[in-house]
Amino acid sequence: MSRFVDFLVRLPFADVASAELPLLRILRLSLFQVAVGMAMVLLYGTLNRVMVVELHVSTWLVSLMVALPLVFAPLRALIGHRSDYHHSAFGWRRVPYIALGSMLQYGGFAIMPYSILILSDPANKMLIVGQVAAAVSFLMVGAGMHTVQTAGLALATDLAPVAKRPRVVALLYAALLLSMVGAALLFGHLLENFSHQRLVEVVHGAALASILLCLAAAWKQEAIDLKRAVADIPRPPFRETWQAFLSGGLASRLLIAVGLGTAAFSMQEILLEPYGAQVLGLTVAQTTSLTALLAGGGLTAFLLSAYLLSHGGDSFRIAAAGALIGIPGFGLVIFAATVDSPLVFRIGTGLLGLGTGLFSVGTLTAAMGLAETGHAGLALGAWGAVQATCQGVAIALGGSMRDLFSGWMAGGSLIAPSLAYRLVYGIEIALLFAALVAIAPLALRRQRDQPRGPSQFGLDQLP
Repeated sequence: MSRFVDFLVRLPFADVASAELPLLRILRLSLFQVAVGMAMVLLYGTLNRVMVVELHVSTWLVSLMVALPLVFAPLRALIGHRSDYHHSAFGWRRVPYIALGSMLQYGGFAIMPYSILILSDPANKMLIVGQVAAAVSFLMVGAGMHTVQTAGLALATDLAPVAKRPRVVALLYAALLLSMVGAALLFGHLLENFSHQRLVEVVHGAALASILLCLAAAWKQEAIDLKRAVADIPRPPFRETWQAFLSGGLASRLLIAVGLGTAAFSMQEILLEPYGAQVLGLTVAQTTSLTALLAGGGLTAFLLSAYLLSHGGDSFRIAAAGALIGIPGFGLVIFAATVDSPLVFRIGTGLLGLGTGLFSVGTLTAAMGLAETGHAGLALGAWGAVQATCQGVAIALGGSMRDLFSGWMAGGSLIAPSLAYRLVYGIEIALLFAALVAIAPLALRRQRDQPRGPSQFGLDQLP
């Protein structure tokens, strides 16, 4: 037992533990991020490739379905606001939202594989049933995913002492990325020999795992509070709180930068695996591993941000560096088709993961800096809402534009299968330049008006 304790205290993030929130309890709480990461890999990685390549579903329809879960993204700030003042019979605020979100996620995954299989047969007279069922299943998973993550992060903030909160949030972010790496590798292995039956088994297994993980994460985390259960606590209007948050202009400029950069990095999510399969001839397992490369690049960005922020680095400059790294990343992805090199493609994919991670951590750190204005929860919710909404719009546009460009080229002399993908990637490079234009004034203003010390995001002590 003593050896196990010694092992735990040497783990990264071991310093997040406190008397109120021991390390094992924090690690158990982080399981809700494992469930969310698993769902994200299925939706944005494995399933979209399977639907496009193996089942021959139209790319525009796949992109629309994959984007549907993000319909609920704008509600993240509202979900967090309402959970702050939720009234329940046991006095719980966060657990009811985690329970609701996990059940929605389970139900969506339960019907998803059957609806996808119906979609794969255009001659099926029940095609409309498959389309409706697929839309409902993706919406349910999206609603559950956003609800679980918002309430789970809020619960972690409630449980952790003030001095430890940034480190706890950092640990949960790392847990999300690690779960995406593990889930991508696992799903790639399970679907190596693809069949309809195996697809149903994998998705149903993910459904069961998601609800069990959320149950384990929330079990006995939030204490029963009978005083709160009978108290009449007024909830301030969301609209007034939101208007106060946007006053001053800094928050709105930050959110514009977040939207542009997120759209630039997200448009390729629906295209990266089909691009690898159709242009470079990669297998299901090989293209699924691309998600692990993206997440691995994100983890590298996390560690690099820790070092930079702990040495006085500016969060806006880190976000700008992420956008700059993304530009050659897309360039290598485009160039991979020219030289027919999966290695070049993987290097470009890794750079995209690194750029995405730096941009996300930089803008999230900046959003947490808005806590000084008294809107910490709303700032994080707004960051998540803008990021997820722009991600969904970009995913839908990416697939639609790829189909549109392919249709135009089919009627002319431009028949290279990679050309439609390249045009979309070119648009993403242009969006990254626009994000840099939006970030630059913020970085210059922060440098001029407020010299930076070590970050308070909780990354500065990362082992």
